[in-house]
Amino acid sequence: MSNMPQLFYTTSKKLNKLVDLSLLLGGKVEYWNHKVAIAAKPEVIFIAWGRKPSAKKVEKIAQELRLPVWYLEDGFIHSLGQGVLGTRSWSLVVDRSGIYYDATQTSELENLLESDPQQLLQNTLLLKRAEQLITLITHYHLSKYNNTADNINNLALPKAKKVLVVDQTSGDMSLQYGLTNNNSAQLMLEAALNEHPDASILLKTHPDVIAGKKRGCFDLATLPSRVKVISQAINPMVLLHHVEQVYVLTSQLGFEALMLGKTVHCFGMPFYAGWGLTQDRLSKEYNVFQRRTRKHSINSLFAAAYLIYTRYVHPDTGRVCELEDVVEYLIHQKKLYQETQGRLYCFGFTAWKRNYIRRFLYAPSNELIFVWNAAEALKKGFDEKSPIVVWGERAFIEAQKLSENTSVPIWRVEDGFIRSVGLGSDYTPPLSLVLDKRGIYYDPQQESDLEYLLNYTTFSPVLIERAQALRQLLITKRLSKYNTGLEPVREQLTAHPEQCVLLVIGQVEDDASIHKACIDISTNSALLVAVKQQYPDAYIVFKPHPDVVSGNRKGVVSQSVLMQCADLVLEDANIIDCLDVADEVHTLTSLTGFEALLREKPVVCYGLPFYAAWGLTTDRHSLARRQRRITLDELVAATFILYPRYINWHTGHFTTPEQVLDSLQRELQAQGGRQHNKMPSLKRWGRKAINLYRGFVNFRY
Repeated sequence: MSNMPQLFYTTSKKLNKLVDLSLLLGGKVEYWNHKVAIAAKPEVIFIAWGRKPSAKKVEKIAQELRLPVWYLEDGFIHSLGQGVLGTRSWSLVVDRSGIYYDATQTSELENLLESDPQQLLQNTLLLKRAEQLITLITHYHLSKYNNTADNINNLALPKAKKVLVVDQTSGDMSLQYGLTNNNSAQLMLEAALNEHPDASILLKTHPDVIAGKKRGCFDLATLPSRVKVISQAINPMVLLHHVEQVYVLTSQLGFEALMLGKTVHCFGMPFYAGWGLTQDRLSKEYNVFQRRTRKHSINSLFAAAYLIYTRYVHPDTGRVCELEDVVEYLIHQKKLYQETQGRLYCFGFTAWKRNYIRRFLYAPSNELIFVWNAAEALKKGFDEKSPIVVWGERAFIEAQKLSENTSVPIWRVEDGFIRSVGLGSDYTPPLSLVLDKRGIYYDPQQESDLEYLLNYTTFSPVLIERAQALRQLLITKRLSKYNTGLEPVREQLTAHPEQCVLLVIGQVEDDASIHKACIDISTNSALLVAVKQQYPDAYIVFKPHPDVVSGNRKGVVSQSVLMQCADLVLEDANIIDCLDVADEVHTLTSLTGFEALLREKPVVCYGLPFYAAWGLTTDRHSLARRQRRITLDELVAATFILYPRYINWHTGHFTTPEQVLDSLQRELQAQGGRQHNKMPSLKRWGRKAINLYRGFVNFRY
């Protein structure tokens, strides 16, 4: 796009507001009215949206000013949602001569498919890319819109032969310019009925009709009894797997059917018709058949439309990208959706947590039912098909009553390891959570999903390389779980050059990880005393937990113990600054021990945190289940990449740890760097109030 013009004019205020338009066009976009004087220069272009009536106005103005018009349209993989519901598109078609769905004249796509002057479609690497992408798209059931569940069991499809007829929205531009007329839809349905007398005819309603935004081409009340209407919000690619033949006017669903090797009958002229892949039912007298004379494979047609003709922006980074990046993003979303299908009964979630848990547990068409006890769950329709999701130990006891009587599994939810800028106890929403279906990572009394991953995963070279890069990012960006604290560290250190500096990590003493993973030492005071007794000549730095310093949680160490056992107490320091000066880290079960390992610091564990007993730490206790010796990069891969789920709160969708680190850094920069953790109570309550307001009023679902 380096040769693209630098200035684009539009007469549409709506088009001018599209977020990624300038990026995808490669130039500045400005709103034009008659008061703006424009010189006829090669770098000045007018833009219009497809064949909408507004495009005629643009064409007239551009003709008067002797300037060209380019035509824009959404690409063939739009987003997770629908445009009519306000979902931003990740793709854009830019056409200098027409638009792909207008069969009354040529378009850049048609010219490429017919003449291909640069022989782009002869490129074997491009065709291989197309083949690989088609495999991914069909395997993971990706479509133009991706906001529906893959499960179609509720449709109760007949077992006999099935033929699909695809409805569209009445008045759609692709119908008007795709050589259809008012009788085309009825002719299509009659052909399907007559040509397949032994088949069940399925009529698929358009998603925009299901959403209540538009109307279809058929009067559903007058349909023959043999026609079964599919008006539920379902994944069309899954439905296509169950039918033998497909009848369309101009719908993109016909092209998706071709990707699956289905026979497709076209009663209009979509971009993919006329190239030898479809059964074209229009009269061959139409001029379009004289323009489309070449034969194409599905791979070359896909390469032209999806890879050459369409441009993409990454949903997470907001940067121009390739289709492979968008597909990878969609696959990531769908894999997480698969884990939380159906009705989920959620125990122990406060009103505040409910705000954000909806996104972390989101799947199309699933339902979250919040309860506090077993009786309430039963009253709200709990059955043996409904998984139980639990936050916290107190709620776990109630959920266990239900689970024991029904054998329904309990899934545990907890904060992830890269959380936020600010404390959870200050109502700062998390960027990551874990959903564990075996146990929970902080409880070594039973196996967790994380422990299972560490015991049995075969870590690929690609995954290990990603883990190495992620660890380097964490170190370079100096990020941790909470990212608070401003107190200087090195300047306060008074250790002698020969003294070993031991960093002792304080924790919240009523935290579940203390109760579950500590055996003989379980308080901050006892930990400090044990370290001092074992290393009387060391320089001991004690770092209390931020939630304890803030006054939000339990775990304060008496002044007498601090005076006897600690040489320096850092209440408002950032943990990364503390790790910088430490020769060794001593902890009960704190995540700081893991963050120390990332920086290759020796770590001594007095309890059994998730990272202990794998051969990477010095352990006071052992755990027989953890017999495998793992590398640091394998620990990073499982803990940061495979185990948690991350949310990008700007999009409201799942994201990656790399993107979360980038988001954290940008948030820190926006607020002027780290903030004090220790502050006056009035200021802290003010911070909590702001976070609560944002959470309840402005939260993104």
